[in-house]
Amino acid sequence: MFVDRVRIRIQAGKGGDGLVSWRREKYIPKGGPYGGDGGRGGDVVFACDPHLSSLDWFLERPPLKAENGAGGGSNNCTGRGGSPLTLKLPPGTSICDPETGECLFDLVSPEQSWVACRGGKGGYGNSHFKSPTRRAPNFATPGQEGEERELILELKLIADIGLIGFPNAGKSTLLHHLSNAKVKIAAYPFTTLHPNLGTLAFDQAPHSLTLADIPGIIEGAHSNRGLGLKFLRHIERTRLLLFVLDASGSEGRTPLEDLAILLSELEHYSPELLKRPALYLLNKIDEEASEELIREFFQYCPVDADRVLQASAELGIGTDELKSRLQNEWSQMMALRDTETIEEY
Repeated sequence: MFVDRVRIRIQAGKGGDGLVSWRREKYIPKGGPYGGDGGRGGDVVFACDPHLSSLDWFLERPPLKAENGAGGGSNNCTGRGGSPLTLKLPPGTSICDPETGECLFDLVSPEQSWVACRGGKGGYGNSHFKSPTRRAPNFATPGQEGEERELILELKLIADIGLIGFPNAGKSTLLHHLSNAKVKIAAYPFTTLHPNLGTLAFDQAPHSLTLADIPGIIEGAHSNRGLGLKFLRHIERTRLLLFVLDASGSEGRTPLEDLAILLSELEHYSPELLKRPALYLLNKIDEEASEELIREFFQYCPVDADRVLQASAELGIGTDELKSRLQNEWSQMMALRDTETIEEY
């Protein structure tokens, strides 16, 4: 089951209590205080695991707690520290404050980790309180409680290319043709209820690209209509947008109308998304009604016509050209990024 948002409660370990103890040896019948300090409680740590792609493990979990520190021992021995609780999250997970919505930390790359709750300090044993004026302290202090908090974990998929379109526009079929990803495909809207990922491999290149099939977006998605916010947030981390438009008008809208609505939804959700590189695909060109609608699209096209491609994902028509264009577009983006990096230095 794909889960991309959960609310959890975590608690770090309590510090161990200090010990009241006395030195007792054969020739030292009245030794001084000898109680050790308690060990520190374990932390709660979030770590990024590239092998994970969902937050389903956290669903309906009881509070997650790190190990407590051990109490102090005799002979001035400090108690063992509690083991940390390491919680693994998929790349692209934001850790947020449930009250303010503030993002506290973003786990993006595998080497990242973040301490969310720190363990309590261990209490002092009675030997800690020995002084010239207090030769036999008969008390110790308890360990401190570990930090405790509630958090929202929100997964935003990390993908190179995001496929955006209305339900039934053919995104899942296209993903299957480009990457051989096993996705559910049917001729009715909302077949895709959660994002699907596929890998686009190139014959003449050493690298590959990750494609994300974002569930269908409808008008009003920015207001969370049709779970729009749940779907839109997965676009945030994609670097190249591919708008998939139904050129057949099978849902009662023209591709021009589809594009206008999609651009409006992205602008309302996050204007920054419209600044990203984008390509536009007129899909279902094999349908009888598509010819006139395609002609109308290019006549009133609101975007650069050179960035518009045509295909029939179901029949595999134009998919090779699309694949080549995606590779070229990506290469240009990387070259531009490298140039900007050099200029910074």
